[in-house]
Amino acid sequence: MRIGELARKSGFASSTIRYYERVGVLRAAARQNGQRHFAAEVEHHLSVIAFARRAGFTLTEIRDLFHGFEASAPASHRWRKLGRKKIRDIDQLVARLQRMQKMLKGSARCRCVKLEDCGRLMRAQILTKRPPATLE
Repeated sequence: MRIGELARKSGFASSTIRYYERVGVLRAAARQNGQRHFAAEVEHHLSVIAFARRAGFTLTEIRDLFHGFEASAPASHRWRKLGRKKIRDIDQLVARLQRMQKMLKGSARCRCVKLEDCGRLMRAQILTKRPPATLE
């Protein structure tokens, strides 16, 4: 099918499909008279890409999902391997966000008059490697 039809069926813009092809997420389409012609299964590949993007995968990770394994590797193996890594990444991000949230909640209770006063308290925390506390 031509790129316009694929775009209509998949919900992706033609420019996005061309971009995915250019960066290696999708294999290059066959050309006839200078026009791209995609196999029907590319529509399903785009569905997998959409799902993976919503799950937080980068384009590099998605490219690995499609092309980073031996051709005989089942999809379940690919998802498990990449999914475990992504879950670890998400766990680390959640922990970082929780630390940031704690810091911001502490700073919201600040009673300092000048930012320099905050800086002195923050520096003391950094030097002692104490967890962030209320700036009072």
